[in-house]
Amino acid sequence: MHASRRAAQNGATPALVTAFRFAITALGGALALVLTSMSLLSLRVARQVITPANRRPDTRLLDLDTQAQTVTLQRTADTVLPGRYGLFTTGTESYVKVGTVLSADDETVTRKLLTHVGSGAHLAPDAAFSGWYFSHPDELHLDWTPELIGSAVGPCPAWRFPAGDGTTWVVQVHGRGTTRSEALRAVPVFHALGITSLVVSYRNDGEAPRSRTGTYALGATEWRDVDAAIGFARRRGARRVIVMGWSMGGAIALQLALNSAHRDAIAGLVLDSPVIDWRVVLDYQAGIMNLPQPVTRLAIDALGSEWGTAFTRAGSPIPFDRLDVVARADELRHPVLILHSDDDGFVPSDASHDLLVARPDLVELEAFEVARHTKLWNYDQDRWSHAISDWMRRHDLSGATADS
Repeated sequence: MHASRRAAQNGATPALVTAFRFAITALGGALALVLTSMSLLSLRVARQVITPANRRPDTRLLDLDTQAQTVTLQRTADTVLPGRYGLFTTGTESYVKVGTVLSADDETVTRKLLTHVGSGAHLAPDAAFSGWYFSHPDELHLDWTPELIGSAVGPCPAWRFPAGDGTTWVVQVHGRGTTRSEALRAVPVFHALGITSLVVSYRNDGEAPRSRTGTYALGATEWRDVDAAIGFARRRGARRVIVMGWSMGGAIALQLALNSAHRDAIAGLVLDSPVIDWRVVLDYQAGIMNLPQPVTRLAIDALGSEWGTAFTRAGSPIPFDRLDVVARADELRHPVLILHSDDDGFVPSDASHDLLVARPDLVELEAFEVARHTKLWNYDQDRWSHAISDWMRRHDLSGATADS
């Protein structure tokens, strides 16, 4: 009664007051719903970042011409790239190699098949375009042996390609969401320099054992499995070890350079499209997905905080500060060669340029354009190979000049 009288005295009717209160309640409920939705989305994004996932289709196979040995794909930024690539599909073939772009328009790309596909073949429309090219060690036509690296999570399979006098090795570390086949492209380059290659796996990559949580730590724990591989190499006669990392493998390689018990044996790092600061990568990916900034910030906070582990099931927080090697640049002690495309499309090259600025005495950057993420070899094999070979020789790291 008193409220109604005051409302009337102020010129507001009881009905208007009721409507106002209802609007405030509804607005509060809507705001709570928005905040809840944003929180759930943030946690979902955080969980996806650290959860190993199967390869996902990223293009469509529109036509297979077995007579002409060509394949027509949906046009994307990757499928139109010049060079040699791989194509994952399902049907009578699970993986085929593709070469030259024969024709392209606004929607399609037709490429030459480099794997012979028989006339009775059927390939499913969903496909994944890949920079792998080589899928098995036999395709390199080099001597190799399967190995098992003992690590804290169990035996991690590896491939060893002996070369030279066996005193200089390169340990190859693949990226997130892929396997060691990704690194086979680099083996011939090092083999020609007389350097033994050890192509390794690490926890939760689908080949090595699963950790207790089964999630990625974005390099913060995976480096220990690769450290065990360096120990393996040293026991087999390696006196100097180069670590080459691809994408997240670059983050792992950098953590080895900073933390390894074998730092004295590490002679240098070669990084292809590397993750040098995860926060830069996650911000970039969020922009591609048009995620609001608050969602991105909350996702990163969830990954990096104790409270978030209950939702992400990561086991422990992701130490983003420890993984930010630009901020830790003064701790680096080894020469570093970075190969990165400025239009990478997945891991922006900003942090690679920042690391060069921070440590010009140690870091060299071979900046590509057009080549996209971890497809630099495919796009320009000669330039990529020469960049590595020349850098190795300048730093006296080829196997032919290994200390006796």
